[in-house]
Amino acid sequence: MDNVIRVVVANQPRLMRELVLETINEQSGIEIIAEIENESAIAEAVDATHPDCLIITLDESDKRPPLCDILLRRYPEMKILAVAPERNSSMFFWASFDIHESPAESSEAGILDALRRKGQLAGGG
Repeated sequence: MDNVIRVVVANQPRLMRELVLETINEQSGIEIIAEIENESAIAEAVDATHPDCLIITLDESDKRPPLCDILLRRYPEMKILAVAPERNSSMFFWASFDIHESPAESSEAGILDALRRKGQLAGGG
């Protein structure tokens, strides 16, 4: 399958990580290629797997995590979905000439919509 969206799920609280994994595993066209529990291993896992999308935890400030800048400069084709389950808040980050973000609905549908945005963002802001 050429159009499979390859996803790394990282640094979520265990329960949230399990819910995200369960949601994604039930979808055709989306494949979990790695599950990372330790934040310090995220960059190494991305370097090793080259995912289409990375799902991370959004910290309490709702600001773009510094890791996004590092990884999106290295892999501008990758998308990052940052989820803050305790606040029911998510942000979707991607790079073109700059790093962009947009709110993502904190629901099963919102997560799937954000993951499926791959390739639909060219020229979008």
